[in-house]
Amino acid sequence: MTENTFKISLEFEEEKKPSRLIPKTCFTTEDNDETTQSFYEAEDGSVATGIWECPPCKVDIDNYPVNEMMTIISGALIMTNAEGVEETFGPGEVVFVPKGSKLTWQITERLKKYYMTSS
Repeated sequence: MTENTFKISLEFEEEKKPSRLIPKTCFTTEDNDETTQSFYEAEDGSVATGIWECPPCKVDIDNYPVNEMMTIISGALIMTNAEGVEETFGPGEVVFVPKGSKLTWQITERLKKYYMTSS
């Protein structure tokens, strides 16, 4: 391993920080404690990795802002694409969302995921 290579794990020492990706009006319970634990971010912002955690919510996304690959650690996520095709994802499943996608993102159980994004 080099100094630029590291293992991503749930025991990573970075502090959880508040995240504000989901508008407050989209949360479907009283809980709105959305957090990010960042592992790496390129200086130019083109690549980011970490753990994101979010309570139940439902949000329509007209233009997904990044390419994202994620692995669900816990919780449940339903994605519905522009054609109305719905797919449910849970722990251990890997999901890829291309930049520009139109979809509905619905978290039905508090979601925790590893993510890697690129712009």
